[in-house]
Parts: sequence; structure tokens; C-alpha cells
Amino acid sequence: MRQPQAGEMSVRASVHALMRELGMTTVFGNPGSTELRFLSGWPADFRYVMALHEGASVAMADAYAQIGRNAAFVNLHSAGGLGNALGTLFTAYRNAAPLVIVAGQQTRAMLPSEPFLFATDAATFPKPYVKWSVEPARAEDVPGAIARAYHVAMERPYGPAFVSIPEDDWQRVAEPPPMRRIESEFVASAEALRAVASALDASTAPALVVGAGVDRDDASDAAVLLAERLGARVWASALSGRCGFPEDHPLFAGALPRERNGVVEQLRGHDVIVVLGAPVFNYHVHKEGPFLPDRANLFQLTDDPNLASYAVAGTSIITSLRPALEALLRLLQRSRAAALPSRTFGGAFAGDPMTIPYLLQTVRETLPPSAIICEEAPSIHSTLHDAGLLQPGRYLSATSGSLGYGLPAAIGAALAAPGRPVLALIGDGSSLYAIQALWTAAQYALPIVFVIVNNGGYGAMKSFSRMMTAGGAPSFEIPGVDFVAAAVSFGVRAMRVSQSADFPAVMTEAFAAGVPVLLDVPIDASFQKVR
Repeated sequence: MRQPQAGEMSVRASVHALMRELGMTTVFGNPGSTELRFLSGWPADFRYVMALHEGASVAMADAYAQIGRNAAFVNLHSAGGLGNALGTLFTAYRNAAPLVIVAGQQTRAMLPSEPFLFATDAATFPKPYVKWSVEPARAEDVPGAIARAYHVAMERPYGPAFVSIPEDDWQRVAEPPPMRRIESEFVASAEALRAVASALDASTAPALVVGAGVDRDDASDAAVLLAERLGARVWASALSGRCGFPEDHPLFAGALPRERNGVVEQLRGHDVIVVLGAPVFNYHVHKEGPFLPDRANLFQLTDDPNLASYAVAGTSIITSLRPALEALLRLLQRSRAAALPSRTFGGAFAGDPMTIPYLLQTVRETLPPSAIICEEAPSIHSTLHDAGLLQPGRYLSATSGSLGYGLPAAIGAALAAPGRPVLALIGDGSSLYAIQALWTAAQYALPIVFVIVNNGGYGAMKSFSRMMTAGGAPSFEIPGVDFVAAAVSFGVRAMRVSQSADFPAVMTEAFAAGVPVLLDVPIDASFQKVR
């Protein structure tokens, strides 16, 4: 492997050129010595977003990719850095976030002796939560491997891909691969969609279940038209990481429960159920019983063959969502259903400690129109869908259940949408998995309001302990954490809001600040609604 001569390109220069062509000039990472050769001669038109933990880097990139609708580039440090990031890598896989993740490997000449910082079987380490993984056999194969990782990440279903790169490869000779495009949108056959349309035309009580795939395909407007044509009630798929249907719409009925009998009860009385871009169904707590109400006919439209393969009932149709919904609307014979009255919100009373309904009501009243919400507060997740807050293109959460996503995701969202305010609704327990990400928000002076929904512990765990009759479990309290002091130490403005009467004005001022602000908000820990 020789060094570049005059007129030849290095692996590093070739990869930089490739990244520029693919629109991946923002890099998220926390590097070490095995990444230094990649970083030297850093291009002036590139941006390296430093995080203080590798897991935060991946979460930032996840949100950045989802909002920006293009794969994001992540730079990690050998096996240790990748290991630190596995929790949020698992989330990115579940979120279908397209990521190109590269990690350093030791110098090729040293690999037989398993040196310090050596990554044993590096390509296997992140599996099964990457779509494709490789350590190229030769230095000159590195640019092509990164190009393939990008294309794999951007093929449906989207997700992360991984490349391990020996640190001396960056200085070797390699040409960038030829630029290519892969068009991955596809639509189901007219026959398959005609069967769905015929069932809906004959239905007396249709229902829709809408998931993240609808928002991912920018198909929410088509989902609204379909619901309005049918007069169908619409549920959000349980634990969805995106909002596929406006939740202040008169036809929106809330989020489906996370258990089998709860789903059946919510959908009882509906004869045709169409699940759009979501699992059938997303369960958390096991219950026995049927999967569907009696005599209900179910169809699933999804671009993910995995979701189709493990669906518990019905007919699954593998398709991109937007062209399928547009075709379905053309095939449907039903005319527009009667208009419904608008939903009303509000009525929660101020009280101390603050209740979750009042907190969410205040958020709804003070949230700027274009704001993006990043949420990781498990104890309020179900209640959130009752508040009429969530809108397509403006909500991200973790579909994995692994904590440490929401706070850094808000940073990735703010970087992907410059000038748009971001609200991070984060549980006190969740925030401690990635609290150091506040430093990155401060460095970029990002317009994020971090609301710590502080119930003094892991509130969702307390609820599930009661639901699952897990008596005698250890305490899930987290006393003594000073979130204001922690935020200030990272360069973020912060205050504790203990009086509910002060909260509306404080929220308005925080959004107007245009810089990161953290609000520690103690809430009534007795209010728990996990369904």
C-alpha cells in the first residue's frame, strides 16, 4: 500500500469528495487516535459536531438524518467508542434512521498482534442492529465501502450501516467511486391496492392506524385525505417514533395501547382496519386473547418486509407509503364524509406540584408554530397523544425503549432545521443518560428549550411495577440531582420552575431567548398513565 504521489488522491481525499457529493458534510462524532488521519486536513466546507459521548453522537445524527431526509455521517473511536454508542445505535435501527457509521481500527501491520485499541471482529460487533457491516480488505476499497454503506442506509427500510477502517488506510492511494443513484421508491400492484379500496368502500366502520412510515414518506397529507374521505377514526401506532397524522384533527382518537387486549378493545366495532407504516401491532406487556376484534378485516401497508413478516394478523402489502396512498385515493369510490366538529383542548388546572395535563396544556399554548418536539419522557408518552400537540414532520422519539436518545436528538434536529425552535421533553431519569450533550447545544447556541419532566425518579418503571404486580422491587427514586447546576456547568441557561402559575410566562421567555435553555419542572409524581 503506497502513499499518494503527485496527481494521485488519498483515501481521505477520495472519501471527502464522496461525502461532499452525497451531502454528508456534517459529521457527528467523538474521535480518538485511530481517527486522527481521517480528520487531518479537514475541509473548510465540512462541519464536525463534537459530542461528549459516542451515544449522543449517534442520537444527534439520527435526528439530523430524519429531519434532513438524507443519511448522516458518524465518526466513532474503534471498539470502545462503538460500544459506548450501541444503545443509541439500537434506537437508530428501530427508528429507521439512515446513518453511515465509521469507526477506527488499528494500523494494518499491527493487527496480527491484537494491539491496544484493536477491534476484534469489528464488522460483527454492531450486528444485528446495522443493515450492512464491513472492514474493507484493502485500503483502496474504503471509498467504495463507504459509498455502499450510504446506498444501503438509504434503501428501504432505511437504517444504519457500518464501516471499520484501519487508521493508516486514510493515507493510501484510492480514487473515489463513480457517483450513482438508487431509486428505492416502489408501489404495490394495482390489484393489491384495489382489494384494500374495495374493502374500504364496503366498510361501515373503517379505522386507520398510522405510524412513523407515513411521516417518513411525507405522506401525512394523503393519510388525512383518506381518513376524511372515509370518515375513519385514526389511531397512532403505539410507541411510534414519528407523528404520521395531525393529533389535533377531529378524527384522531389517540394512541393505541401497548398490550393485546387493549388494542382489541380500542378497535372493537370497526370492520376494516388499515395499518399504515406501522407494526401490527406494537406490544410491550403480554396479555392473552385475540389479536383483532371479531369479524374485523385488517390490511397493513409498509415499506419494511420485516414488519410484514411478523404481523400477527391480516394482509400485508409491501410498498412505499406515499404512492400507495395516492393510488388508494384514486381507487376509492367513497366521497368525502361529513365534517366533524373541531376538538377542544384545555381545562387542566394549575396546581403545585404541577400535573402532567397542565404541563402539556401549557406547552400547547406556548409552542411556536414551526417548533419540532423531541420527546423521551416515558411516564408522559401516552398522555402526550391526548394533548393535540403532535404534528407530522415535527415530532421525534425513540422507538426502541432504550434511554439516552431524546436530549441529543433535539440537538440533531436543531442543526438539521436552522432557525426553527426545538422543544425537548425529557424525563429526569432519561436525561441522565446523555446530560453532557447540553455542552454541544451551548457550543452552537441552538434554539432549544429542554424541559426536564421531573418526577424524582423512573416514573414509568413505577407504573409498570404496579401494572405487572412486581412487588418488592428496588426503589426507582432518583433524589438529589441538581439539573440547573448541571446545565449551567455545560454553558446552558437554566432555572427550576416550581410554581405552575409561572410556567406559561417562563416557557414563552425560553422560546424567545433563541439559545438553549433548560427548565427543571417538578411534576406530581402520583399521576401516571402508561397504557
